[in-house]
Amino acid sequence: MISIGIVGATGYTGGELLRLLLRHPRVEIATVTSRGHAGAALTDWFPNLRGETDLCFSEPELEDLVKCDLVFFATPNGTAMHMVPQLLDAGTRVIDLGADFRLKDVHLWSQWYGLEHTCPELVEEAVYGLPEVNRQVIRAARLVANPGCYPTAVQLGFLPLVELGLVDLDHLVADAKSGVSGAGRQPKQNTMLTEVAESFRAYGASGHRHLPEIQQGLARAAGRPVELMFVPHLVPIIRGIHATLYARLLDSEVDVQALYEQRFRNEAFVDVMPPGSHPETRTVRGINVCRIAVHRPDSGRVVVLVVEDNLVKGAAGQAVQNMNLMFGLNERVGLTDIAVIP
Repeated sequence: MISIGIVGATGYTGGELLRLLLRHPRVEIATVTSRGHAGAALTDWFPNLRGETDLCFSEPELEDLVKCDLVFFATPNGTAMHMVPQLLDAGTRVIDLGADFRLKDVHLWSQWYGLEHTCPELVEEAVYGLPEVNRQVIRAARLVANPGCYPTAVQLGFLPLVELGLVDLDHLVADAKSGVSGAGRQPKQNTMLTEVAESFRAYGASGHRHLPEIQQGLARAAGRPVELMFVPHLVPIIRGIHATLYARLLDSEVDVQALYEQRFRNEAFVDVMPPGSHPETRTVRGINVCRIAVHRPDSGRVVVLVVEDNLVKGAAGQAVQNMNLMFGLNERVGLTDIAVIP
């Protein structure tokens, strides 16, 4: 059994991680920490886990965490970097669901997150945890930077086109929408029911911290820098991301449907839908699947539609997928649920 620790598990991502790991056949959760709720039962915070666990939250003590084979950080950005060096020195592997190790440019990271990085020497070692790109290096990694929710959807949606240089890399557009759970569990006025219900708005239009992460991944796939216009939106649903991606084709003869089917044919968690499809967020609710549909409005343009659950393939589910790779398991272990409809 893989001994697991989870740091900061009181948010929505932490709750999803618990839900998935408690049913994972090869995992034993050894410790779940929360500074603010130490001593409280997990089921007090997550009543959906009643009957599944009798664990309580504890203080995040290093001496307990180093006994684990793997520690997940489901913490705010800027938290994991303070503990990761000691865990790695003790032989404990780490998956950070925050942003501390996603960007390879530490100065750029500081600009976007407003913090000084405390262990920049580990940033280069950290493996970006997008299995559809980095599967082999994830297997051997000590430290995995789990991708953000928007970056997962946008990168997977553009990937086949960018890898082969089939689109104008200076004029990519990503118009993305997310459910309110993406804003976290802490109460905020702009995510209250009365503020978001029957409304729809953009945010971060002048710059969003996920933009450099997306550009970094696409640039690596393209072998050169890319220019991307990325605008996120908040929609009045609880969970789910829908990304509509636009690009100018450089090869009007390419069969984009066949291209996507070929690129993702062996990917368990990417579903390329039939021609003419319009994927819905409800079809991925609670599961670790990204559904993609490709459209050709004319010979010179392509529109890619991508949906995922922001808390699963966009966060906790992808983290479990990475854990499976790190410990030599089939990627699908613990991740075979079917979406709940309606």
